[in-house]
Amino acid sequence: MKLRSSICQAQARTGYLLIECLVYLSVLVVILGFGLGAFYVCWDYSKALHYATDDITAALHAGERWRADIRSATGKIAVETTPEGERLRIPHGTNELIYSFNAGEVRRQMASSDFLELLLPKVTVSQMVMETRGPVAAWRWELELTSRRKETRLPLLFTFEAAAKPTP
Repeated sequence: MKLRSSICQAQARTGYLLIECLVYLSVLVVILGFGLGAFYVCWDYSKALHYATDDITAALHAGERWRADIRSATGKIAVETTPEGERLRIPHGTNELIYSFNAGEVRRQMASSDFLELLLPKVTVSQMVMETRGPVAAWRWELELTSRRKETRLPLLFTFEAAAKPTP
């Protein structure tokens, strides 16, 4: 009889109880839940970083294009404020380039064409100002892009400067 009781005790010690399995499963579920939560937070920040770099790249390309247009101006550059928004007129030979800020978008257009090229969508502030520096007319473009996230601590602010050729 002693043989049977020793076998039962050995089997009881080697097996898992149902309660132990439930405890292990609940711990595993909690750990996986925290891991997935952390993964999705990182995923959101990664997407936000990707969008911000796209916006910065677009703003830098638009700024460089604006600077090239200012440098290649063939006459006096003028800024006008209309009820729709601000416009910058840049003469280019017999034609004229127009940069316009309207409804949160910066667009570029040749005066002889009806095609409006969208340079920057989602712009909060766009201001083009002339500064006289001796015989040179320097232009400054202050630009603020609209943030895609509400929690953004630093706004996307840009300042571009260009010098127009002196007009004779």
